[in-house]
Amino acid sequence: MELQEGDQAPDFEVNDQNGNTVKLSDYKGKKVVLYFYPKDSTPGCTAEACNLRDNYTALQKAGYEVLGVSTDSEKSHLKFIEKQELPFTLLADTEKQIHEKYGTWVEKQMYGRKYMGTARVTFLIDEEGKIEKIIQKVKTKDHTAQIL
Repeated sequence: MELQEGDQAPDFEVNDQNGNTVKLSDYKGKKVVLYFYPKDSTPGCTAEACNLRDNYTALQKAGYEVLGVSTDSEKSHLKFIEKQELPFTLLADTEKQIHEKYGTWVEKQMYGRKYMGTARVTFLIDEEGKIEKIIQKVKTKDHTAQIL
């Protein structure tokens, strides 16, 4: 079942970069930018994370909490955060449970080879936990503008 704008965002429980348990329901009453990205420290993912970092104050002023999700480990996330000085939380979805709920673990193709990987998609979730907007075509260098 594919999620649509207006649907209730599926709750989840997973660890952040520090090993703390994070649930979407912890953010009830706040707006959330839930962004899925393929891999820590790769060029596109770094550009996207740095764009969100550089505009973090504007996102917070608009009432958003930012949560990044990839299948990387807590340790990998911690290194990425330290290296890029990211002010937001990264979720270690190593078991792909959030990916499954949001439909972001998909078949991809590169150089004719098919493989499973993360779709770069962002979900904007309102204070009530409903999906306000789904951004399918993410512009990594200008992602904040797409959100705001």
